[in-house]
Amino acid sequence: MVLDEPTNDLDLETLDLLQEMLAYYPGTLILVSHDRDFLDRTVTSVIASEGDGRWIEYAGGSSDMVAQRGHGVGALNQETLAAKSAARPTARAPRRQEPRKRLSPTEQHVLKTSPARIAVLTEEIRRLERLLADPDLYTRDREAFTAAGSAFAKAQAQLAAAEEDWLRIELLREEIEGA
Repeated sequence: MVLDEPTNDLDLETLDLLQEMLAYYPGTLILVSHDRDFLDRTVTSVIASEGDGRWIEYAGGSSDMVAQRGHGVGALNQETLAAKSAARPTARAPRRQEPRKRLSPTEQHVLKTSPARIAVLTEEIRRLERLLADPDLYTRDREAFTAAGSAFAKAQAQLAAAEEDWLRIELLREEIEGA
């Protein structure tokens, strides 16, 4: 189910009813809202834009995302945009490189061990998702919830990096074999 700004124009009784219904909804729910309090009371994770087309999933509600990020959601100001554009390198003419003949030993090791590492990280993320899906965890043990949220974000970042490394080296291997 996808809900876009469901709290707009609702009275308190209807808002409470909606919150209760969503708490018992058995399927996947994608909720778009600026109502941070409503998000804190209803969601198990928040997907937030980090800029430059990057989106990160944070465990917990809106306030948990702010705690994990270290800052809230804010519009980029003109100074930030100017600093980002100044930091980007200018386009250069591509260099001609000779195709590589083989993978380095480090790349071979990464290619060999990445599938197992990806599987371990995926299972760890699933375990943490199950832990964080417990609606009473936050009220029962706030420290465990915070630790699990941090571990979840860290595992997701590690998984993304491992998948990126594996894909980069796999493409390189295919290029070398095809040459």
